[in-house]
Amino acid sequence: MLAFAQFITIMDTSIIGVALPDIQQALGFSQSDLSWVFNAYVVAFGGLLLLGGRLSDLYGARRVFASGLIVLIGGSLVAGLAGTTGVEIAGRAIQGAGSALIAPAALTLVVTLFSHDQSEMTKALGLYGAAAPAGGTAGVFLGGVLTDVVDWRWTLLINIPLALVALAATPRLLPAGLRRRERLDLVGGLLSSSALGLAVFGIVRAHDVGWGSAETLSVLGGSVALLAAFLAYQRRIENPLIPLRVFKVRNLNAANATMLLLGAAWIPLWFVLNLYLQQVLGYGAFAAGAALLPMTGLILLLMVGASARIIGRYGLKAPLVAGLLTLAAGTALFGLVRSDGGFVPDVLFASLIAAAGMALAYIPALNAGLSAVEPQESGLASGLLGTSYQVGSALGLAVITSVAAGYGAEQLGDTAALTNGFQAAFLVAAGVAAVAALVAAVFLRTAPSAVAAEPAPQEEPELADDTSAIAA
Repeated sequence: MLAFAQFITIMDTSIIGVALPDIQQALGFSQSDLSWVFNAYVVAFGGLLLLGGRLSDLYGARRVFASGLIVLIGGSLVAGLAGTTGVEIAGRAIQGAGSALIAPAALTLVVTLFSHDQSEMTKALGLYGAAAPAGGTAGVFLGGVLTDVVDWRWTLLINIPLALVALAATPRLLPAGLRRRERLDLVGGLLSSSALGLAVFGIVRAHDVGWGSAETLSVLGGSVALLAAFLAYQRRIENPLIPLRVFKVRNLNAANATMLLLGAAWIPLWFVLNLYLQQVLGYGAFAAGAALLPMTGLILLLMVGASARIIGRYGLKAPLVAGLLTLAAGTALFGLVRSDGGFVPDVLFASLIAAAGMALAYIPALNAGLSAVEPQESGLASGLLGTSYQVGSALGLAVITSVAAGYGAEQLGDTAALTNGFQAAFLVAAGVAAVAALVAAVFLRTAPSAVAAEPAPQEEPELADDTSAIAA
């Protein structure tokens, strides 16, 4: 069920792609504002992940998980029934907030359920991680089916029955967990969420207004100022949102840096490959989704079926570095795509190599970060790792799409220019993956380093049937 929840949160980033023209026509979005149907979700998701992780540690992961499902249902209802552009964007932001509660709580529950057996936890993380590409690919198919057969609103409303199923199963399938007797750092949560939200906002807007524009510089500058204020505040209070000592944990820092770069390489690869399939090779939404099935299937196979054995034999570092180098190689092969190319020579082989690299790298990177902290801080660690991946994804997508546009990817209808732009994007993404391999090789220790043990905080059992929203 936890993997199913991960599937839903990632599906929400891709399911609206095919529906965007219908949404624009129905609600009157301008061309420039239409991207915010996607970006509102990403900004809220990336900005609130860290807070969601800390809430899981303090209030119990199951409670936060259930609350996130409730928020997601509410946001889906608002967005699916929206009659204006503002309501639509607000609904998508609420959906992102719900996902920011669900994702770190689900990862914390995976650690809680399987931490007694490292091999079993690796298998569980493999299934959890594999749900992400499956959700992304399924979103393309479902978005097309629902838009063509029913109505674009069902690309948003479909979350409601799916989330209700997960919510109904939560009390029976997930452990109640513990609630800690600590006050939530609301000021820290506001500062960190604002800093991260502004950072993601500035990054996704930079492609439209320019990296050197006054808007971009002021927004990113404001994000840096808020982050500095957050860190200063964390040093002063007794129960901070983020105990700053976690930044002294080498493996957690290395895993965060690696996850940031992995997101900055993988998400742009997936995004640009979709554009190449549709804008150069002329595939429709369904055909493009089908073209992604082999790489999605390989990721599922390797993450679920092979990750535990590989990590058990070689540890975390070697598969991680090898996976990132393989991802770099596969992405670099996409730099050879042709304007008159075909699926097998230009897409299939490179996509399978890149997918194998992603499958080898993702679980060791995640495992390295989670194993570097004590179990009671797994929510915080999962929030940090998720935030790194999301911010890296947004940054990588903004930078790499700008590179692609500069090399011709904005010249719709000119397949030669489009191909030239996409080739440049693939090569930059390959370089980012290679840098990630270097970071992991240099900074990740072979043996996980954990935070020094501290006296466990006083905790109280969480009520078994409590699926209510969190009280501030």
